[in-house]
Amino acid sequence: MECAEALETVLRDLQAQCAVQPHIRADDEFGITLWAPDGSGQGLTSPLGGTAAERLVHLADQVQDWAVEALWSEGASAVWPQCPTHPDTHPLTATVRTDTAVWVCPKRGTAVARIGELETQ
Repeated sequence: MECAEALETVLRDLQAQCAVQPHIRADDEFGITLWAPDGSGQGLTSPLGGTAAERLVHLADQVQDWAVEALWSEGASAVWPQCPTHPDTHPLTATVRTDTAVWVCPKRGTAVARIGELETQ
């Protein structure tokens, strides 16, 4: 999975459930950077090895870090993506299950959705 395609997959979840949306810039020098409304930016890195699912989880972790910081700076609940079983308690965790990148409740260990398929809140 190409980095751009993987990013589109993770951004679907961000658009579905995050109050803050990034301004995305890509250039040859810095690669892809997510910018928050407060002017802070976070560059994304892509691991060289691993399966497509592992690379997607790596990207989801980075977007999650960006989202938590962006939500916090806006004074919103800094939990993304929300665990439907435990709202405002903890975010879901990106992980690989049977070669598929999924969001999991860290308390119960149950898969909530494939990465890229979170329901709109």
